[in-house]
Amino acid sequence: MKYTIKHETGSRMRVHLPMKRMTFREADTLDFYLQGFSQIKEVKIYERTADVAIIYDCDRDEAIDILRAYDPAKLDVPETVYETSGREQAAEYSDRIATAIILHYGKRLIIPFSLRTIWVCIKTARYMWRGLKTLGSGSLRVELLDAIAIFAAVLTGDYKTASSVMFLLKIGDILEEWTHKRSVGDLARRMSLNVDKVWIVTDSGEVLADSSSVVAGDKVIVRMGNMIPFDGEVTDGEAFVNQASMTGEPLPVRKASGTPVFAGTVVEEGEVTVCVTKISGSGRFDKIVKMIEESEKLKSSLESKAERLADRLVPYTLLASGLTYLFSRNITKAVSVLMVDYSCALKMAMPISVLSAIKEASDYDITVKGGRFLEAVSEADTIVFDKTGTLTEAKPKVVKVVSFNDESEDELLRQAACLEEHFPHSVANAVVEAAFEKGLDHEEMHSKIEYIVAHGIASRIDNKKAVIGSYHFVFEDEKVKVPRGKKKILDKLPPEYSHLYFAKEGRLCACILIEDPIRKEAVTVTDRLRTLGFEHIVMMTGDSERTAAAIASKAGIDEYYAEVLPEDKAGFIERTRAEGRKVIMVGDGINDSPALSAADAGIAISEGAEIARQIADITISGSGLESIVTLRKISTALMKRIGFNYRTIVGFNSSLIALGIAGVLPPSTSALLHNGSTVALGLKSMTPLIKTDRTH
Repeated sequence: MKYTIKHETGSRMRVHLPMKRMTFREADTLDFYLQGFSQIKEVKIYERTADVAIIYDCDRDEAIDILRAYDPAKLDVPETVYETSGREQAAEYSDRIATAIILHYGKRLIIPFSLRTIWVCIKTARYMWRGLKTLGSGSLRVELLDAIAIFAAVLTGDYKTASSVMFLLKIGDILEEWTHKRSVGDLARRMSLNVDKVWIVTDSGEVLADSSSVVAGDKVIVRMGNMIPFDGEVTDGEAFVNQASMTGEPLPVRKASGTPVFAGTVVEEGEVTVCVTKISGSGRFDKIVKMIEESEKLKSSLESKAERLADRLVPYTLLASGLTYLFSRNITKAVSVLMVDYSCALKMAMPISVLSAIKEASDYDITVKGGRFLEAVSEADTIVFDKTGTLTEAKPKVVKVVSFNDESEDELLRQAACLEEHFPHSVANAVVEAAFEKGLDHEEMHSKIEYIVAHGIASRIDNKKAVIGSYHFVFEDEKVKVPRGKKKILDKLPPEYSHLYFAKEGRLCACILIEDPIRKEAVTVTDRLRTLGFEHIVMMTGDSERTAAAIASKAGIDEYYAEVLPEDKAGFIERTRAEGRKVIMVGDGINDSPALSAADAGIAISEGAEIARQIADITISGSGLESIVTLRKISTALMKRIGFNYRTIVGFNSSLIALGIAGVLPPSTSALLHNGSTVALGLKSMTPLIKTDRTH
């Protein structure tokens, strides 16, 4: 790419491309390219002037080489990049604001006063109609206050004030709409579908392939706990699908042959083969935006309280205006009262505060599905951790395979990996990774597999029943026997490792030893959570008492429960909530789903099962538990901000009303100060809540 360096200082460079301006698509393509380099820390593209500003963390020559190597013709940019870009939306609203300002002040210079007066009267009729329409809903709303104020100004011949008020209201409406859409759009982009690999049905069997290679008409297999990656129709199998992300339905829906399924929904139980009908451009982003905008989950109780108060205050504002005119016989003072209302500021600042907090959390790789859950995190006094993949590393490793029959360790590992590769669990991933590192090819050798939540997997290999899973599942549920003479080997297995048992035809074949080290930040995080107000920090795991005790001790957790089932975790949370406590659950697996759902706020690890992320209210990056500390800080700061906004709005606007009644402020000044303070508070509500270094 050819370009000219216009300015540079330190590690910042601004360059100009050889064109008058860039299209939105060209700007998005260049942004996608530059964001793909870890050396480029920040990118700002000015499509109107064809300028690009970058902040880089490398040698100057390397940054120049990156820019020079750009060739859009060689880039394969996913269509979702363009679909979810907010660039065109930002330009649209900027143009609308600029147009409104130019027209408002330009017509004063060009259009005669008499014609401007007629235009003001026409616009007044529109505002009157908008205000009167609100009466049809059976409630008094701020639109009625605006209409009465404008009409009163026109009635007294104060056309300049009426024009200024309508102009300020229009700018306020545009800013409010833009701010809300931008906040919702940022959140939706964080929640958009991101599935890298899928199982495709081919003539030779199932093949694991990149999702980008799938075309309409392909058939993909989706198993329990996994997300459906594309819109399509079920051609085989039966499953219960969680569609909450699309429809808001809390209960899973049965899907069988011939029924449609949607991208982003999750299979809770069963297995289906889906014939893909739509790939990119399926509208999932728009669906998420709609879900966010309509979901009551976005509202915290404080936010809802503020909005209810805003509506209740409208009649009192009308009454105050009427009494002011009754006692003073001064229409100007009465109109000054109408120029100020609490509703506009409360209804703008509160949602923006919440959406901005959700956006800020996303900057730390934390996805929050609504303000209600931030409020729950701020109030929580109890936090419950799953062990595997949560307190321990997300990537456990196979240390050794102990054979209990005449098959080699590598052969047993190959068979185990063949079963485990279909399921999203950190231990299953460890087995598959170990086989891959040894170069063990494990093509499909089994029949249909069955996943038993929190226990293991059952299938048939070479027409022999095969099971793999926990001690409880293999020995107690499946009644597997230890081969004669091998009991001592079983008893002497190293206790510091987790044990995964593999059996065929009711006989133990192997024990896979899994090293599952505790996260290095676990102790620090638990200490910081106590400092931030958590009184009870609990660990619950399906692992053995021995392993649970060791991990709890290393993590600095006093209260733990071992060998628990999914329903046990959920039951504990429900009992704790019944005692009056606010509870957070942190987990990553299918077996954590009931507990995540039962908690006041469920937090899923992003590398865990899709169903856990779908059910959870919050998702954090698997790279570190520090995100939970950050989340607590953001949520606490948000509640403080909402309280501050509430007090500021009520106090400032009450002062404006008092000054209007006293005759100190004319209506136009009251309107200017009211609308200006509303926009200023909205902008202030978009500023960061916490000031720490980003984790990425």
